[in-house]
Amino acid sequence: MIPLPLIILRPEPGNAATREAANRLGLAAHSFPLFEIAAVPWQAPQGPFDAILAGSANIFRHGGPQLSAFKSVPVMAVGATTAEAARAAGFAVSHIGEGGLQPTVETLPPGHYLRLAGEDRVTLTPPAGVRIATEVVYAALSRPISSQLAALLEQTCVVLLHSGEAARHFADECERLGIARNRVYLACLAPRIASLAGHGWADIRVATQRTDADLLALAVRMCQ
Repeated sequence: MIPLPLIILRPEPGNAATREAANRLGLAAHSFPLFEIAAVPWQAPQGPFDAILAGSANIFRHGGPQLSAFKSVPVMAVGATTAEAARAAGFAVSHIGEGGLQPTVETLPPGHYLRLAGEDRVTLTPPAGVRIATEVVYAALSRPISSQLAALLEQTCVVLLHSGEAARHFADECERLGIARNRVYLACLAPRIASLAGHGWADIRVATQRTDADLLALAVRMCQ
């Protein structure tokens, strides 16, 4: 049986990494980044801070020279990819979580923390005694669905969704172009992403863990 085509929408450099991993798994993967990551001007806030809360590797790729002011502050990263980017930028990583930042925030001792984030981000609910200063350092600039991607979406396929912003934008673009949802299967990195994609798709499933490896394992099952 010929596997369904897999469409990867995440921005670079993650798109290429996911496609390479998908190809190793025998999937017919296609790259169509729907976003371009760009730096946003920001000013370093006054500390001191007990730790940096980092929910994306893009913080360290696009944060700019202002990051150097916080090199002595340990990083609490949302996952292994973010931790790797932090270390590559010269930061020490004190914690690597999974399943989003909120579970990490719930375990924080009282103190003052710096959250570096993108424009599209989940609202965090800290426990008593935890203060979080948030600075936006990057933005995901959306792109329209290309004619090549639109043609591919006319057949049955599986689409990977790595973020809530991607889910919203992809759904809006399908609506704008009149692309039928009942031929498109969605593989989502987290439950929030699935909810933001809306209804009417052929199927929506969520990875068991919030990692690219688990998302691709789900895609293998959905493409067969």
